[in-house]
Amino acid sequence: MSPDWIKKFADPYAVLGVAVTADERRISKRYRQVAKKLHPDQHVSADAEVKEFANQVLSRLVNPAYQRLKQDKGRAETLATLRFKVRRLTREQKLVARGSLAKQLMEVEDTEVEVFYEKALSELSETQYISVEVFTKQTIAIAELNLIYLRRKMGDPVIREKRTGLVSAAQIQQPVTAPAQSPKASGKSSTESDAPVNYAQRHISRGKTYIANKNYPEAIQEFRDAVRLEPNSSDHHTMLGQAYLFQKMTGMAKVHIRQALKLDANNKTALKYAQKLELDLSDLQLPTSVVSNGHRKKGGLFKFFARKQSPK
Repeated sequence: MSPDWIKKFADPYAVLGVAVTADERRISKRYRQVAKKLHPDQHVSADAEVKEFANQVLSRLVNPAYQRLKQDKGRAETLATLRFKVRRLTREQKLVARGSLAKQLMEVEDTEVEVFYEKALSELSETQYISVEVFTKQTIAIAELNLIYLRRKMGDPVIREKRTGLVSAAQIQQPVTAPAQSPKASGKSSTESDAPVNYAQRHISRGKTYIANKNYPEAIQEFRDAVRLEPNSSDHHTMLGQAYLFQKMTGMAKVHIRQALKLDANNKTALKYAQKLELDLSDLQLPTSVVSNGHRKKGGLFKFFARKQSPK
């Protein structure tokens, strides 16, 4: 098991043979099952090659994968990495299903995606740890299945052209309708066809839906995409900070709430969360009337931060 071989298995969900939608309880249950299969006590009478395989896979792949996925932060970061990979491969038109199950998942009806994914995953993971050859084949197939599943759940993602840096949403226009298709045929008016598409707002809308459903990792990803497109939006930073706070990632929440106030000192929502996070705003370039360190200054815009002082 050379370092190059180990690098093939960068998806910890695939290593454990568990769905990318799995929560902490399901991940822990799967880990216990796999650890039991690979435990030395299960291979007392096995030959040296099998023992070595079980020991190496458990210590170098399975245990690190579990350590990464058992925490909310690790799962959020892993999903963000996988989604980024899906978007990149889709943009470059390189996300092509090769395995039979992945091909079928790409073609099934939207209403059947969840059921087929879980069934296919169960089929692949059942025999995943039989041997080195089977583990390699099945784990790679599961990793591909995960990418196709995430691609299907994205619907029809925005495919942005390659560029040296992010551009503002105002610069991204809808493709011009082909001459052969009239506005009437497309179901849109000429005004709608030529209107700019605010992709950042689309991310915000999806993020709000995820927040409502308490799916905070997904919300974080959507709000991050919105911030990348419109980095000077105080509201976008506020919503990203809020999502991080809900995910109990306080450090990241503080970063974005602070940035929101740096962009707009009067953002009431950001002020509310700044108070909740007990942010020290003294280092921000704010008007002299702004409260810093929780003390009142005359005529402060942030007066609700001030602590009431009893008369001397």
